[in-house]
Amino acid sequence: MKYIFVSGGVISGIGKGIAVASISLLLKSAGFKVAPLKMDPYLNVDAGTMNPLAHGETFVLDDGRETDQDLGHYERFLNENLNSSSIATQGSIYLEVIKKERNLEYDGDYVDIHNVTQEIINRIQEAGKSKNADIVLIEIGGTAGEYQNVLFLEANRLLKLRKHEDVIHIHITYLPIPHTLGEMKSKPAQMSVRDLNAVGIQPDFLLARAEIGIDEPRRRRLSLNTGIEEEDIIPAPDVKNIYEIPLNFERHQLTNKILKKLKLKRRAKNLKPWKKFVDKIEQSKDQVKIAIVGKYFTSGAGVLADSYISVIEAIKHASFTLGFVPEITWLDSGKVLNNVEVLKDYQGIIVPGGFGSRDIEGKILTIKYCRENNVPYFGLCYGMQLAVVEYARNILQMKNANTTEVDPKTRYPVIHVMPDQERKLLTKDYGGTMRLGAWPCLLKGGTLTKKLYAKGGERRSLISERHRHRYEFNNDFLESFLTNGMQISGTSPDGKLVEIIELKNHPFFIGTQFHPELKSRPLSPHPLFLGFIKAAAKLNLGA
Repeated sequence: MKYIFVSGGVISGIGKGIAVASISLLLKSAGFKVAPLKMDPYLNVDAGTMNPLAHGETFVLDDGRETDQDLGHYERFLNENLNSSSIATQGSIYLEVIKKERNLEYDGDYVDIHNVTQEIINRIQEAGKSKNADIVLIEIGGTAGEYQNVLFLEANRLLKLRKHEDVIHIHITYLPIPHTLGEMKSKPAQMSVRDLNAVGIQPDFLLARAEIGIDEPRRRRLSLNTGIEEEDIIPAPDVKNIYEIPLNFERHQLTNKILKKLKLKRRAKNLKPWKKFVDKIEQSKDQVKIAIVGKYFTSGAGVLADSYISVIEAIKHASFTLGFVPEITWLDSGKVLNNVEVLKDYQGIIVPGGFGSRDIEGKILTIKYCRENNVPYFGLCYGMQLAVVEYARNILQMKNANTTEVDPKTRYPVIHVMPDQERKLLTKDYGGTMRLGAWPCLLKGGTLTKKLYAKGGERRSLISERHRHRYEFNNDFLESFLTNGMQISGTSPDGKLVEIIELKNHPFFIGTQFHPELKSRPLSPHPLFLGFIKAAAKLNLGA
């Protein structure tokens, strides 16, 4: 088994996850089984308890593991499902070491930091074994020079020492172009490599992130000052869309260079499907205007799209496949409450997942607007639950109907917490205790939802989708909804849990208890997103 470590330098958010996803795709297209692994320096056991504004989206795997958003990039580029072995936080590693110590698994020996680094190496090797991989790609979270990720780098050094010919290191660094100077500066990149040298690591490749491609003089200067061969310093300029990145790397022969260092021979060359998708992006011309109404967008003066990155990418997959360029706007739900007229500029509206009571009235007003004005609406998890609340209030005349997450004493708890979840909330058992991961859903015939899944290639009535929530549709009110125009187009196989709602006589009004965006891929867009974009594109804003 071969190992490729990937680190980042100079700035955070440099694109390590996209680089690992891209390289994984290239190696897979070359005929190798690949296992990507994200090693996060957080002491959180998983990503489930982290605020999206601080950490970005929590991406949920089929097996229910709540992970870093980079796992979404891995799955989308590889077009494969991953499992829990593809993520390791520092917190989970320490927890495992302490559990082993408590269970006397170290035979009474004292436990120190070397046991932690060995546990990291164990995780790396387990990730490869779980996928029967030829190559494991390990993304080291954080930035070179920080103390938080130094144990991951130490594990890298030790594995290189033990398996010298089977381990390489790729470092992604940033070359700024200060506007006052107008020229690319290489010194920060040089220093980030020296930070790695200081902990015993010499990178084999340097990915030079910058606004533009690196020129030859700076390439030579970087080579001279880092000890990395000029040909192994790969330009990584900004691109219009992230799906171009693997093709950029391929143009610079990165796949062949990696295989040469690992003493492997290319087994295949199959990037045609990916190139076809990227060509489709280039050929797409007509715009479709989509608004995402949520609350995890703003941080100070900034807008953080990473909070809903899977939703955004799912919109892109469907739009590009249908030949449209999505124009996506992030609308704070609080602002909608103050001025519902802002919704008139959009052909389709999504209310994504979320938690808590802040600004939900703006979301409910958004849903009412879409329902009454025949604007395509797609509710994802919380967006489905609030659609139920809106319908109860305005169609069923259940005044102040609500979810018990917001109003535990509401007279009409149309969305409520399940008894087992209520017990967990009472004991503050929050981490990893929601309904998580892939659950089966039985589709009802004759519904738009069933037709869309069939068009997407899913001929069976039983599908599987990923969940992340505590609250469910309250079946005590089910008959009232059914007799007043709402369709239940998907349930759990036993019929006890409502999974999908839709409205008749509407261009597109669907809400899902699950998160379909988590299973959308560039080469296989999610059928519900395809249906949503197709309906949105038909809406004439000038009408």
